Formats: sequence, structure tokens, C-alpha cells
Amino acid sequence: MNKKIEFTFLIACFILFPLGITSVHAQTYAQNGMVVSDHVIASQVGVDILKKGGNAIDAAVATAFALEVTHPEAGNIGGGGFIVFLNAEGKVTTFDFREKAPLAASPTMFLDKDGNIKDNSNHQGLLAVGVPGTVAGLYQAHQKYGKLPWAELVEPSVKLAENGFTMSWGLYNAAVNVTDQDPGEDIMKNYFKGPNGEIVKPGETWKQPALAKTLKEIQQHGRDGFYKGWVAQEIEDYMKANGGIITKEDLEKYEAVEREPVKGTFNGYDIYSMP
Repeated sequence: MNKKIEFTFLIACFILFPLGITSVHAQTYAQNGMVVSDHVIASQVGVDILKKGGNAIDAAVATAFALEVTHPEAGNIGGGGFIVFLNAEGKVTTFDFREKAPLAASPTMFLDKDGNIKDNSNHQGLLAVGVPGTVAGLYQAHQKYGKLPWAELVEPSVKLAENGFTMSWGLYNAAVNVTDQDPGEDIMKNYFKGPNGEIVKPGETWKQPALAKTLKEIQQHGRDGFYKGWVAQEIEDYMKANGGIITKEDLEKYEAVEREPVKGTFNGYDIYSMP
């Protein structure tokens, strides 16, 4: 997955999906609910929300924002994704909040005068960045089906970003191995640096104060905390300064969509998926 950098987030995709466990000895059983994600801290955030009386949407929202902090390679507010949701009454619905093309996008934006792809620009660089949908999708799902207050769901991620968590070897290697071809290379390497000016090493605490500031804005103002105000302005300013085309208008006009799921059957089971 290409890592496109914006001021406090990485451009990536957030998709909720069940994980199969192949080892019998690794299986964990739960009677009242379970949260599975790419990071144990984020999963625990979701479990804590369930224990507070939150429902599946609440847990998904809180886990997603926690992943923004603990797993910056994916699951981010700068990307997009899907939710497939089954409620307690058996109703299934989906939310589509994938990234969308900016208003200034065109069929030839990645081509040179000879009709060839310019410098892999369809995969790397700010022209390849779509208008982010994650915050809009999570907020829409929460407003319709959530139970606990929005601010309470975002609070764990704010604390995680402010107080920090232990840098892992996998995250450290991702920070060190950012390629020279990525236009956000310098931003990413600076982003992973600690007070001593070096990339935070495994076992040390990594804090993200800039991200915490952005998450607080989303916590306080919901969807508008990302798609309007100073956050949207910073995104537009960065885009203009570095050859991107996403504007505040693009951000403000972004809308997530609730859709009817696709349904099929297999061996007597109903299978629901994104349309």
C-alpha cells in the first residue's frame, strides 16, 4: 500500500473485516462480544467501549480512531473504507466512505503530452490522493446507529496520541524504510522522530501531539472538525504548496453513503457484503 502523507495523517484505507485464526491454540472465545483489529491497544479500546454499554458501531468507531494512532500505515482519517453492520434485530446495512476524486480531477491528469503515465503519478504523489472519507463515514454510522456520545468514542485515541504508546519493531521498520520516491518522505521521517531528533526506537514511547490536536477537533466538532475549519484549511494549503488539487470545497462536499448490502447464500448461510 502506498503511503501518502498529509500533515497529521497518512493517506490509506480503513476497512472493517473479520479475521480467521488458523491455529486452534490461538483461538479466543468471548460470550458477550469481541473486537479484532491490527493492534492490541486498538482492540482493547473497542472492548472497553463495549463494556461501557456501547454497541458494535460504537466499538468500531473507537477502534478505528485508535488505529489512527497505533497503526499509521492503515486505518486512517486520511483514507476511507467500508462498514458492513448487522444490528441486534438482524437488519444488515453498509456504509461506503471510500475516497473520492477531487473536483479538479480529469481523465488525463496522470498523462504526459504523449499519453504516457508521468512518473508513476497515478500511484505516488499528491495527484493520486483522493478526498478522505473515514471521518464522514464513521460519523454518519454513529449518528444513525451509535449509542454512546461521539466525544466519548474519540477520547481514547486523543489520550493515546497525547500520552504515547510503545514503538514496535514493525512500526519502527516502516518509519526507517520510507522510500525516496514518496513525496511525503521527509514529513514521515520527521513525524516519527522524538525529542532527540531521531526516529523513536522500539521499546520507547512514541507521542503524536499534532495528531492529538486534530483528533480533539474531530472530537469536539464531529464531521465538521475534519471537513471544515482549520484542519480543512491546512489540507488545502498543503495541497496547493505541493502540487495537489484537493480543496476545502472538495472536503466540505464529501458525503458518505449508506447502501443496501449485496446478499448471497453459501451452505445454508446468508452472506452479506458491500454492494
